[in-house]
Amino acid sequence: MFAQDADSLNDREFALMADILRRVLKEIEIGVRRRIAAEFASRPDVPRDLLTFLANDEIDVAYPVLSQSPVLRDADLVEVIRNRTLEHQLAVAVRFEVSETVSDELVGTGNETVITELLKNPDARISRATLGYLVEQSQRIDGYREPILSRDELPADLAKRMIFWVSAALRKAIVDRFALDPNEVDTLMEEAAREVGEDTVHGTTAARRTAAERLAEELSAAGRNDADLMISALQNGEVSLFVTLFAHASGMREILVRRMLFEPGGEGLAIACKAMNFAREDFSVIFLFSRKARPVPPAVLRDEHHAVMGLYERMTVEACRKVLTRWTRDHNYLRALLEVDLTAAPQQDRAPSAAPWDPEGPGTDA
Repeated sequence: MFAQDADSLNDREFALMADILRRVLKEIEIGVRRRIAAEFASRPDVPRDLLTFLANDEIDVAYPVLSQSPVLRDADLVEVIRNRTLEHQLAVAVRFEVSETVSDELVGTGNETVITELLKNPDARISRATLGYLVEQSQRIDGYREPILSRDELPADLAKRMIFWVSAALRKAIVDRFALDPNEVDTLMEEAAREVGEDTVHGTTAARRTAAERLAEELSAAGRNDADLMISALQNGEVSLFVTLFAHASGMREILVRRMLFEPGGEGLAIACKAMNFAREDFSVIFLFSRKARPVPPAVLRDEHHAVMGLYERMTVEACRKVLTRWTRDHNYLRALLEVDLTAAPQQDRAPSAAPWDPEGPGTDA
């Protein structure tokens, strides 16, 4: 009668019927309560106290009420969040409408699963302060990142913060969505990393510099850190000096230069030398000297030399400088960027700016 003939009941009869239901529901089996809850969940004319009773029942009964009922108020939902189970919290997180107050309470549970479902709910309203908190938490919790970036209300300034720790794929999504200049983004990241480094090692950098590093700086200041000097270092067996000079001239870290120097194929070395506009003959000498550190059969060396010189002639200085700029960034970040480019760029556009050679990866042939 309550479900089918409610329109024919006057106010007194309706209230009496609701009171009977409240008394009876406590006694009947869960299967019947589940059916009643499903029937009443979306109706706006069911008494609030009856729905709050169902909302605090077992989750099989409560779920449709928590996720659908327009009658429940924020106070009712907050009470459920604080006092019922994880499943009840999830039901609230996916409901058709979630206010900022309820969202704050869900975030306050600290449960990653609940918060992730809330972030995925387009009908949930999340305050800027709470969204800012979740952006910061996304540095630690990967699962928050993509749903946060999918939210319409995410402001550009919060999205920019995420650039520092999201994956390259999500970074690309931020850049595209907010029309940011990728070069400006990279510069921003580099400046932040440098500031952190200066805060950490302030006052100790000069003391830790090696004699080779000081020499490289002095030679660079005098305009002498060039290919001839690097070749001279290799000819004299001063591999460490060559690495330091090359790193200082290119802006790369020494560990990356060493990996590049000993990698099979020599493509990375070719890209870096081309970016610094070394003459073809100078690169050839550097390449051949680098092979002495990694002995190979003459036939293999001949084939490698022929292939890498062909690559050196085909590449442009401008394209290689773009790659070199990216290689001076954080290596993990770089690796991810290369992976994104390799999946996004057409085949003809991949070389050399997205060359499948990772100077910090495992020793794989290019």
